[in-house]
Amino acid sequence: MQPITESSPPEEPSNIVALPSATENSRFSAPENFINRELSWLEFNRRVLEEAQDPTQPLIERVKFLTIFSGNLDEFFEIRVAGIKQQIESETSDVGPDGLSPTEIFNAIQRTARELIATEYALWKDELAPALAKEGIRVHDVASLNAKRTAWAQRYFRDEVFPMLTPLAVDASHPFPQLLNKSHNLLVRARSERGGELLHAIVQVPRVLPRLILMPRGKGEDEPWDYIYLSALIKHHIADLFPGLLLDGAHAFRVTRNSDLYIDEEEADNLLRSIEQELRRSSRGNAVRLEVETECPKEFRELLLEFFDLGEMDLYRLDGPLSMTHLAPLVANDAFAKLKDRVFQPARDPALPPHVNIFEVMRKQDVLLHHPYESFDPIVELIESAAKDPQVLAIKITLYRTSGDSPIVEALIHAAVAGKQVTALVELRARFDEAANIQWARRLEEAGAHVVYGVVGLKTHCKALLIVRRDADQLRRYVHLGTGNYHPRTARIYTDFSLFTAKPEITEAVAIVFNTLTGLASYPGSDKLLVAPFDLSKRIIGMIERERDHALAGRSGRIVVKLNSLVDQQIIEKLYEASCAGVKIDLIIRGICCLRPKIPNLSENIRVISIVGRFLEHSRIYYFENDGNPQVYLASADWMPRNFIRRVEIAFPIEDPTLRDEVINEVLPRFLNDHIKARELQADGTYVRLKPEEGAPRLQAQLHFRERSRGQARKLAESQKAPMIKLTPITIARKESP
Repeated sequence: MQPITESSPPEEPSNIVALPSATENSRFSAPENFINRELSWLEFNRRVLEEAQDPTQPLIERVKFLTIFSGNLDEFFEIRVAGIKQQIESETSDVGPDGLSPTEIFNAIQRTARELIATEYALWKDELAPALAKEGIRVHDVASLNAKRTAWAQRYFRDEVFPMLTPLAVDASHPFPQLLNKSHNLLVRARSERGGELLHAIVQVPRVLPRLILMPRGKGEDEPWDYIYLSALIKHHIADLFPGLLLDGAHAFRVTRNSDLYIDEEEADNLLRSIEQELRRSSRGNAVRLEVETECPKEFRELLLEFFDLGEMDLYRLDGPLSMTHLAPLVANDAFAKLKDRVFQPARDPALPPHVNIFEVMRKQDVLLHHPYESFDPIVELIESAAKDPQVLAIKITLYRTSGDSPIVEALIHAAVAGKQVTALVELRARFDEAANIQWARRLEEAGAHVVYGVVGLKTHCKALLIVRRDADQLRRYVHLGTGNYHPRTARIYTDFSLFTAKPEITEAVAIVFNTLTGLASYPGSDKLLVAPFDLSKRIIGMIERERDHALAGRSGRIVVKLNSLVDQQIIEKLYEASCAGVKIDLIIRGICCLRPKIPNLSENIRVISIVGRFLEHSRIYYFENDGNPQVYLASADWMPRNFIRRVEIAFPIEDPTLRDEVINEVLPRFLNDHIKARELQADGTYVRLKPEEGAPRLQAQLHFRERSRGQARKLAESQKAPMIKLTPITIARKESP
């Protein structure tokens, strides 16, 4: 595999530097050069759905991707579609770089979303459900159960479900109830036995009960796994809730509401209390989507649309369960291991074996971990060691997301109780984790930690840890910087990088960032770190322009960037400019990409791929060749306006030559040469799945890193069996064959 530094020079090198004119700049900003952000996101979710469609995937993995697709789409409607509907209602004329109006975007979303949903339900009904049944995993229609199963379901309903149900009348004296976001409900229509006008009621499906109910199994290993849906069970026995009435129909529906938080921080006296209040409100925000069963009659649909103040465009009729996320118990069931991917256990980096003194290692060398291929445990151990170590005086950390049973927060609490100076910048507005972060913030404050809720108007999205320790020779800072959250659970399924360093120039820069965020001083800048919202965008643009100038001067220009999303208009225009100068640009963008590649005289030198695989690609890498003096940054930031303007982000350099070479010559080429899980973006905004040429090796980045990690774990285990052999610590940069 060729290292990325071995790129081709521009086809027509020139020694004359010619900067673009105003006319050329306007050419770069033409609306036809940009893909709409929302439509690009839907294409990303299409790639997720394609993983569920892939017959080479283990069966339960296909189900997993189906649930991910469904959950992604829910969030898209809750946040993005809700925002677009607000723009339409406010009659705003703002348009994005692509030139589409909010109404045009909304209409395009509806067309694409309906196509994707039709594909999703056909996949479940025609392929996945029958394939599961062949494996003895069956989701039954309640009405088709045999006599024994019917008797059990009836008892289960009577004993476990019926006591939880509360029918809510809807009439002149009983207004339509305020149903929670994404709640499942039944609209029931009935009349008295004596006749009279039609009556309506709502029955909510209890959230505290499992949505997918496992029926009793026999003791044999070959006994089938039989499930029924909770909502279907309630619907089957709905008459039990309305004695004395004649039912005229009962149909399940689900409403999706605007779940974005609206906080005026300038007016909020107490940010924590304001967010708590807004969380309670957001579960009852304006409706943005109504989902009903496909057989739901027109009069029921019209009644629900009127109740929720929605139009026909907001209605989705589903030929199956109202949410595929309810299939999650199948994915979580360990009994189906043979239908899943091979279990993967992260390896320990040889530089950080168990029980090592991490501070001693960090004083000697930088260490770079690649998660989830290498264990997240050393980060937890570093914080736990700092909490217990009497020589540690202070700990500072940013917390954007963490797990519900976070050992990291527990260690911080212990450190604060022990009298150490603990400062935690807790981001209360981490979307859908707001409630958990409020809980952690309160616990930390009660323990004596100093909790800071970020900077007014900004989200603290960077991932940084600073430890101050009194070593034998001096007071020294130790730093961990990451591309991912301090979340031990997601660290097993997200790809991220972690840097451990005690280099004074880096640790001092991190200390300045913390002081800026917690104090009153303005940010003075740093030679080492790129920090948003202060200088990240400006310096990235400067590096793109530098590659452009190298190419114009006849030298090779090369950029490789790995991100979750590329949206920022100015950055995209600069990439177009660099491409026109002859810079070879590779973009590895997992999700949204608003840049159009492969357009003659604009972006013919730009290639964009997206990798969707077993792990969520979450790491951000910026590589600039810099005329043979390459620079590599790892970062928490995507290239989006929000990351440059409304968030605190850090991009940090990898300067150790061995570690830097590892990223340049081993990590990035693995992504660029993936021909199994990669899709390449076309100029029209569609993606084409790549395939290896006939006879060529089947290169798959995530598989390579998994197998390499397993080999590393075997070597470490073998070395620990031979205590007479002296171990020499090495870093992730050690070369190993695939």
